[in-house]
Amino acid sequence: MNKHHEPTGRADDPRITLRGPAELADALPYMLGYHPTDSVVMVALHGSRGRFGGRVRLGIPRAEKEWPPVARQLAECLIEGSERRGGRPDGIVLFLCQDPAEGETGHRVMERLRPLAQSLRTACGGLDVPVYEALCVSGGRFWSYCCPDERCCPPEGNPLAVPGTSVMAATAAYAGIRVRGSLRDMEAGLEPLTTPAAAAEQRRALDGAALALVPRILDGKRRREVARETIDLARTVMERMAKSPGPPGGPEADLADDGLVSPGEAAAMIIGLQDRETRDRAAEWMEGAEARSALRLWRALSRRCVGPYAEHAVAPLTLAGWVSWSTGDEPAARVALGLALSRDPEYVFARLLHQACNEDLDPETLRECLRQEREAREAAAAPDPTARRGGGRPGVRRRGAPAGPAGARRPRGAARPRARGTARPPGRAGRGSGRETRREEGRSHR
Repeated sequence: MNKHHEPTGRADDPRITLRGPAELADALPYMLGYHPTDSVVMVALHGSRGRFGGRVRLGIPRAEKEWPPVARQLAECLIEGSERRGGRPDGIVLFLCQDPAEGETGHRVMERLRPLAQSLRTACGGLDVPVYEALCVSGGRFWSYCCPDERCCPPEGNPLAVPGTSVMAATAAYAGIRVRGSLRDMEAGLEPLTTPAAAAEQRRALDGAALALVPRILDGKRRREVARETIDLARTVMERMAKSPGPPGGPEADLADDGLVSPGEAAAMIIGLQDRETRDRAAEWMEGAEARSALRLWRALSRRCVGPYAEHAVAPLTLAGWVSWSTGDEPAARVALGLALSRDPEYVFARLLHQACNEDLDPETLRECLRQEREAREAAAAPDPTARRGGGRPGVRRRGAPAGPAGARRPRGAARPRARGTARPPGRAGRGSGRETRREEGRSHR
């Protein structure tokens, strides 16, 4: 098979050459930033030397009948995304990663997933892009679906390299790239509470908040009040978190953050964020100290979406993914956005962010749009110094001026720029607010 050159950082950082399936399997966690579990991963290759390009990851569908259509969608997503970035891939490497179930062997996993590997190879070939290598990683070993030579790819598979001992591990450490554990570990910090007493208390709070807030959100006159209350409450909790830094990360940090948000506060913010415009306002907390506190809050709210409110986590998960991407943490962004889409595959803001993140686009375009929205709203809310000279009262908006924070009308001069292939701003990425709130009203009474 071809040799593959993987960039590990800036253009002047060292590059390494991966030779054969063993080094490809070892490189996978460093490409993603975590060990993928129960995942299909596809990586585009460019040029005669097989330079790594875009990549996509998806959980392995449980139903085998879904494998052919999912394979076609993944192939189209990777190839079309690569074309938008400027180059059609010359080949693809794919990985199927799944731990053995109880009583199952890695070899059995490999054989069970063989039809999925074949569907993926067929889908890529149908788009005239060959699959150079297809690997199954399971139980600490790997198998190649492409190599028939048992001398290098025996039926019992080959063991993975001992963590930290490979050339890829050494180069990644030099470049500052770290692997954070498994995908399952990263998802655990975003999953609903599992303690029965805490989950039951949070569900009661969500029931009460839905009963009180959803009718107000659906009322055009009172919807702005709920938006303002939600944003003000979120600011209060973020300030509380900023004053309590807590542990540096991991389950201990999540537990500490959970103690800083009461069930009632969490419920009010979760229901309030189901309104698209409120969510877009919250997306403006994307830089500096604001971003750090916002990310902790969105993660905490994701964990509070228990029981029948699981789909309500899509908004805070998407915000967590956006803040992670905006601050340069692409692995965490992909995990959060992937969870959001697993709960609602049609949530447009999450879909666009996930696509942009996977295509390695620059989030600065979206950041600039949100800055303009914030500046325009603050300018509209400020008192007009010319109003008194014109006979009006200070602070009264003149005819034709943009609405204040509650109205949030975009000035013509602040149109959102969108370069080809960049993510759309959330105001257009989300669905119509009426449709979202109607959907959430139905969920609230399930």
